[in-house]
Amino acid sequence: MATATFAAGCFWGIEEAFRQVEGVTATTAGYSGGTAENPTYKEVCSGRTGHAEVVQVEYDSARVSYEELLNLFWSLHDPTQLIRPGNDVGGQYRSAIFFHTPQQEAAARNSKQYLEASGRFAKPIVTEITSASTVYTAEEYHQQYLAKRRRTSCASTLRP
Repeated sequence: MATATFAAGCFWGIEEAFRQVEGVTATTAGYSGGTAENPTYKEVCSGRTGHAEVVQVEYDSARVSYEELLNLFWSLHDPTQLIRPGNDVGGQYRSAIFFHTPQQEAAARNSKQYLEASGRFAKPIVTEITSASTVYTAEEYHQQYLAKRRRTSCASTLRP
């Protein structure tokens, strides 16, 4: 099993998208990339912890490649918007790839470079690519939030 960690706006929709991928064995909504230990949702939303809402993905690399996960990541949000990659605004919603291995770092940087060269986006891609740090598991009500409500997207879903 391997681990990947992505931030691309609100973790609810991102988690649901990764949960649907064959070869993904588990997903966890959480917080990473900041300075506070064991932050709460309220603390992360305050902007004072520096954390991003992330989804940690456990996957079977024999069934799905990291590159396939990267392709999905890029398709789920606008990576040209640093603190507004979707409908939500704030540093906790930033676009980021947290790599766990040197191979993941190389793949992430290569995929970003390829996407930039493709001309798909008129503006520069601002996605951070940084070494993975501790992922603090988000509160239980955030885990598989959309699946529990039999929804496939965040449209018309209000935050608690």
